[in-house]
Amino acid sequence: METTIQQAFEIPADHAERRARQPSSDWIVFLAIAGDFVVLVSAFSLAVLNRQYWTFGLHRDGFVPGEYFKWVLIGTFLYLGLLQIAGAYQKHQFLHKFHSLNIVFRTSAIWTVVFLLCTLVLEMQPSISRLFSFWSFVNSVVFVSVWRLAFRRFLYVKGWATMLKDRVLVVGWSKESETLASQMRQERGHPYEIIGCTPSAHGKFWVTPPRDIAILGDYNSAPELLHKYKPDILIMADLDPVMGEIVALAQLCTKEHVQFKVIPSFFQIFASGLHLENISGVPVMGVSKLPLDYIHNRFLKRVIDVVGALVGLTLSAPLIIAFGILIYRESPGPIFYKQTRSGRGRDLFQIYKLRSMKLNASKGPLLTVENDPRRLKIGALMRKLNIDEVPQFWNVLRGDMSLVGPRPEVTESIQHLKEEIAHYNARHVAKPGMTGWAQVNGLRGNTDFRERIRFDLHYVENWTIWLDLYIMAKTFFVRTNAY
Repeated sequence: METTIQQAFEIPADHAERRARQPSSDWIVFLAIAGDFVVLVSAFSLAVLNRQYWTFGLHRDGFVPGEYFKWVLIGTFLYLGLLQIAGAYQKHQFLHKFHSLNIVFRTSAIWTVVFLLCTLVLEMQPSISRLFSFWSFVNSVVFVSVWRLAFRRFLYVKGWATMLKDRVLVVGWSKESETLASQMRQERGHPYEIIGCTPSAHGKFWVTPPRDIAILGDYNSAPELLHKYKPDILIMADLDPVMGEIVALAQLCTKEHVQFKVIPSFFQIFASGLHLENISGVPVMGVSKLPLDYIHNRFLKRVIDVVGALVGLTLSAPLIIAFGILIYRESPGPIFYKQTRSGRGRDLFQIYKLRSMKLNASKGPLLTVENDPRRLKIGALMRKLNIDEVPQFWNVLRGDMSLVGPRPEVTESIQHLKEEIAHYNARHVAKPGMTGWAQVNGLRGNTDFRERIRFDLHYVENWTIWLDLYIMAKTFFVRTNAY
């Protein structure tokens, strides 16, 4: 609902002056590079001593520590170059604790391989020993990580961390900008800080800004605001902009050397895949690539699916036989249950399960409920332990399903769910899974479909192989709503 401006207030007048007295972000980056150089020389020099005295029983004949000095320098410059390639010297990286440590570990691992290959190809003397490489890896991880953590702490204590953040001025206010502001409050290392906002050209806000966000003036005073507060970025969050306003603001930002960005409120899902592309000379914005749209990601996921399905079928064969006998004893008839489900791209396939319900259960409601009277006695245990799902390893091996993905729904449910839940069918861009992000968060059985779809879409948009492995591991420990 729109609200009019009732009161405006400004950020402290000396804010820009205090910022001007602090060192520039370029100077901070230079200080980080100098510190990395000293730390790496120390780490690799210590690796030479480690190589001499901690040999783990290996021979050290012919080892002369002084001859390794050139390797220390070469290794240091190579490591600094890899840090640059990894983005470690982008100013925002100094604010992120765990992401920075992740870069250090990956860089050390890559450095070890590249360094050994370079010395082997160039055949330089003295040759690099395995012990020196090992200790160089260990020391670089420890030394650089501790230094980076200490440097990050130093930046916050000195108040210099603000120089690494981009100052943001928001035009208009929306739910998306409120989400952005909320994330900034929660994350100490967030790379942006909102210095204030102005209403849209209509003189109104679609959503009332929170009290801690300063209203700096009106839309027409944008040139004066850019000059006075010197933001790095201007973000348009107006939900109903006029094209002329967007062009005018973009031109103003170009003139004042301010980045211009727009929150595309009309894209409600898969925003991480939002991409600007050029079609016949015309710029077009849309969702173009999600993680599983890339063939190498699909290939890697498929390899893990095939290996996991073969292992799963082998290990689960005794369970299928044992529980098949128990099912037949309690309810004579087929031990397997199959049903038509919707897969990737809405393609239909037959899903297989161990039958956990009575033979006439299909005449009841589609969803199971707690203490469902149609359920077999042995079926309760199977559902609790996910044993009824193990035949789906065959679906995975056939390529109908994946080990991890959005759970496939029965076809009868899809017709009304796609009408009731926004973006429901977007989950079908990925193969359905035996387990999924929604399921390991307790969203299974008779739970909120809208919340379940939200988790499914989050998985599709943020897929990584590590997320798949985490979900598979967590599946063995989550029993919430398993009935």
